[in-house]
Amino acid sequence: MGGKRPDPFTPAERSRVMSRIRSNGNRSTELKLLKLLRGSGITGWRRNSKLFGRPDFVFPKERVAIFVDGCFWHGCKRCYRRPGTSQTYWDAKVERNRARDLAVVKALRGKEWKVLRVWEHELKKPIVVLRKLKRRLLR
Repeated sequence: MGGKRPDPFTPAERSRVMSRIRSNGNRSTELKLLKLLRGSGITGWRRNSKLFGRPDFVFPKERVAIFVDGCFWHGCKRCYRRPGTSQTYWDAKVERNRARDLAVVKALRGKEWKVLRVWEHELKKPIVVLRKLKRRLLR
């Protein structure tokens, strides 16, 4: 009795419905890092930067860009679990995200920015994240 309910939409209708859902960004992970920065007294950062790749946080003076990557969306080697359905789609989607992430890092480094990518699961160990951040800021 615990089977799946049939989808009331045709595949084309479902695709149209899903395509209209807009992302709010990775707010929960960003907020965790925001609390960590504020709680640690680290200043000099900005959010909502128009810098290429749209980093989550930027330290303009130090030229440090921080991206907070969700383990699912960015394909964390440690945490990523492929969904049971539409595996071909998700494999391609995550691979495109990874390729874009790499291109953004290369472009920013080419413009002499230091880049820090923080995985969602790393936020469970704030001391490690702070250590990585301080190393980037002091270089």
